Formats: sequence, C-alpha cells, structure tokens
Amino acid sequence: MANVNIKFNNKDYLLSCDDGQEESLKKLTSYLDKKYNELKKDLGNIGENKLLLITTIKLVDDFFNLKQKVTSQKNKLDELSKKFLEMKSLAIKYKDNKDIEIEDLNKDINKFKKMIDESNSMYEAMLDKTTRSLESIIKNAESKSDLQ
Repeated sequence: MANVNIKFNNKDYLLSCDDGQEESLKKLTSYLDKKYNELKKDLGNIGENKLLLITTIKLVDDFFNLKQKVTSQKNKLDELSKKFLEMKSLAIKYKDNKDIEIEDLNKDINKFKKMIDESNSMYEAMLDKTTRSLESIIKNAESKSDLQ
C-alpha cells in the first residue's frame, strides 16, 4: 500500500491506496476539490457537510447521466450490429443466388458451345459431302465431254 498526501478544501490529508494508483488518487481528489470549490463559490459558506453532500449529489448526477448516455449508445450500437448482421446475411444470400445464376449461365454457355461445335461438325461434313459430290459431277461431266 502506498501513502499519498492530498489537499482538499485547503486541508492536507494522508490517504492510502494500492501501489501504482497514487497519480490516479491525486487526479480524483483534485477534481473533487475543484467541484467542491466551485459550489462553495456559487452557494457561499453553507457548511462543510452540506457542501460535501451537494458536491457528491452533483457528481453522482453527472455519473448517472453519463451512465445513461453510455447505455443509450450501447443500445444504438446493438441495433446497428443487428442491422449489420441482417445486411450481411442478405448480402450472403444475394451472393449465393448470384453464384447459382452464374453456374446456370455457365451450363447454358457450355450447352451452346457444344451445339455450335456439333453444328460446325455437321456443316463441315455437309461441305465435304457437297465438295465430293461436285467433284464427282465435274469428273463425270469431263469424262462425258471427253467421250464426245
């Protein structure tokens, strides 16, 4: 335990605190002394006990107001978090749906490629057959013309 000399309401006090907490205790006491002296200036000398009580009530009021604001902000943050999770869920669902659509489109593209390949093969076969037929006709025509 550490001992700390502090000044409050122009009086010196020796307080104990955990080791390492000396500076924190000095800051807290300084803040309390400042609030006490502000009220003493505003209200006059109404007695130390009454002034201490009013100072404490004002500090507790500040604390509760701050606590209420923190709770309100936490609630807002919780709501935002819920909305974010909803949006994340919707985005994942949308992506999954789009992935399925892309997969279906890729299947359709592959079907069209297969149809094009089959059509090209049929077209080439028809061209080959037509070419052979024409060559045959030309040979026949040439041989008939040689006969004549």
